[in-house]
Amino acid sequence: MKRTLITLLALGALAAPAVYAAKPPAKNITIAAAPDTVRFGRSVTLSGKLTGANNSGQQVRVEEDPFPFDNAFSPAGAAVTTNAQGEWTFSDQPTVNTHYRARSGNAESRIVDVGVRPAISLALSDYTPRVGQVVRFFGRFCPERDGIRVGLQRRVAPNQWRTLRRPMLKDIPGETCSSYSKRLAVRRDSRYRVHFFGTGDLTEGNSRSRFANAHL
Repeated sequence: MKRTLITLLALGALAAPAVYAAKPPAKNITIAAAPDTVRFGRSVTLSGKLTGANNSGQQVRVEEDPFPFDNAFSPAGAAVTTNAQGEWTFSDQPTVNTHYRARSGNAESRIVDVGVRPAISLALSDYTPRVGQVVRFFGRFCPERDGIRVGLQRRVAPNQWRTLRRPMLKDIPGETCSSYSKRLAVRRDSRYRVHFFGTGDLTEGNSRSRFANAHL
């Protein structure tokens, strides 16, 4: 009887590692953002892969934590489903700097940061002014940020710009964008742009540059 009991215990000890080895690996999920900074009004593509057993056809929920980043994540939209390889893709249109993560069951990804830069336009009242003529520089800034100042800049060297004026953004009635306007004497051929210096909710950014061809 004693020998039989010892034999059964020994067989059980040998079988235990086999049961442990058969346990499926834990699932993991990755996330990446492309691009990591978007112009206001455009979308970011978030994608990743769910690894582990039975990773195809699984639901993935992308969660967001927009500025001011209190770690209170909420669903960014409807859940997506992984393909046969466990890969997933999700598109979103953030309006401010946003943190994202992905979840599937108990699997949770790392957090990725996506910056949002404003959409800034720039126009001149005259692109071929006389030397010394006062020209109006104006445009729009989206999203609306009334009361913030931007920088009207002139290029002074390759990749080097100098701030000449700091116009304030003003309300456009009935719209979700702000406007700005500044008058400046143009004394030479120059290239100009408007620069946003960045805030907690938006990253810094620039308008397209415009060239003023001054003549006598």
